Amino acid sequence: MSGQEWRVVAEGFAFPECPRWHRGALWFSDVATGEVVRLDISTGATEVVFSGGRHNAGLGFLPDGDLLIADGTSRRVLRRRADGSVTVHADLTAIATHTLNDMHVDARGHAYVGNYGDDSVPPAPAFPATLALVRPDGSVAAAATELAFPNGVATDPHDTVLYVAETRSTPSRINAFDVAADGSLSGRRTVVELGEGVMADGIAVASDGALWVASPFTDEVVQVDPDGTVVGTVPVPSPYAVAVADDQLLVCSSPTWVPEEALRLREGKVLARRLG
Repeated sequence: MSGQEWRVVAEGFAFPECPRWHRGALWFSDVATGEVVRLDISTGATEVVFSGGRHNAGLGFLPDGDLLIADGTSRRVLRRRADGSVTVHADLTAIATHTLNDMHVDARGHAYVGNYGDDSVPPAPAFPATLALVRPDGSVAAAATELAFPNGVATDPHDTVLYVAETRSTPSRINAFDVAADGSLSGRRTVVELGEGVMADGIAVASDGALWVASPFTDEVVQVDPDGTVVGTVPVPSPYAVAVADDQLLVCSSPTWVPEEALRLREGKVLARRLG
């Protein structure tokens, strides 16, 4: 990817996060404003498709096209239908011990949702958190336990392997799990432990199986092969989340994650550059 430059697709957001490429557009949460935005990356045109969220974060789509939204502080997953109506899809208060975080919805409609664990910040150790499984009917189960701030989550191109970033493990790492037909997970293993200073945040998987890992505090995106080999890094300012759209790598960037500062500055951006 040498010789390429990032281009600003859209800007003026507070804290853009949790991007998902769906039906030719990028959908993401502006966490500090409680909005979900649909972005046309070819024109930069935006549409607010949901507002009023309580620290909304992870997004995903059910097989019928309905949008799922992880509503952070209520610890519920909301369902936005095509007509714009919103209902509660799942209540995670029995599993999530703190604010909901990133989410991935696979092709069968299984949603995997992380949470902060508690309100601690480094250098304090993270409270072990549980990754929740929300089945297509809205029922909830524990998918994986003892995770140090489960953050970015994604599946391989075949929905047979689930990857989870543990932001506050030491060192920060990416785990993999085998995915059964009913959405349950097994075979937990570490794919890669990342370098000094890296705190793995959002992740995305390209069509070739490569993992792209946002590292906001080292100002780079890390490329990792499925076997755990770190291929290289791409410099970019404060990337908190990534998505892959066909032949483009998309990044949600913001100078701060602190809600009050993010709302005051509104310097969040979506950036893009071509893969390969």
